[in-house]
Amino acid sequence: MAPPETMYCAQQINIPPELPDILKQFTKAAIRTQPQDVLAWSAAYFTALATGEALPVKRRLEPGATGLTPGLLDVIYQQLKEKNVVTLGLLGKKWAELGLPKQQLSEIIQSGGFAEEVEFMKFFAVTCSHLGGGSITEAMRLICQILTKDPDGGACRIQFSLFKELYEYLASLSGEISQSQIEGVLAHLHDDVEKQAGMVMPRNFLSPECPKLS
Repeated sequence: MAPPETMYCAQQINIPPELPDILKQFTKAAIRTQPQDVLAWSAAYFTALATGEALPVKRRLEPGATGLTPGLLDVIYQQLKEKNVVTLGLLGKKWAELGLPKQQLSEIIQSGGFAEEVEFMKFFAVTCSHLGGGSITEAMRLICQILTKDPDGGACRIQFSLFKELYEYLASLSGEISQSQIEGVLAHLHDDVEKQAGMVMPRNFLSPECPKLS
């Protein structure tokens, strides 16, 4: 005869006082991030929470978005920005945790010609180009949007030195942009940058007066 099931009353169940808030924050994060693989993302979320790493959580909702988005690229940036060099294995792991298509990652790796170890900011720049449909202008706009410390709706300023580094890198990958064209863009932006305490914003390089980035 099977033993009777143990009956518990509310007084016998010890609920950690922090549990309701943990679950509340988790639920809000899941709603905001809309992970495509909920189980993989949940495991990554609680692992990051336990280890004190950046959580795989979007800063804002992107309604109706599928696949790689600026918000999900921002999640990867926040998690890996302290690393100068990352392995393709680590990138694949972060990619899988967000439920992103493996084929998309393979295309980005191929575009950048990346080996087993990758300079993270170069990977980030190529991924912005991929998101921007191969347009360097759109890639640089996305770079400013993701890297800026300005509040939502702000000018999306970033340091000109960083802009210059990533722009020159993407231009060199294209193989179709002359050195004189690159120098023309940077020279045109110089006056704006001096007035903006060393910062550049999309409005500067999207203006009709600025030479085309690509």
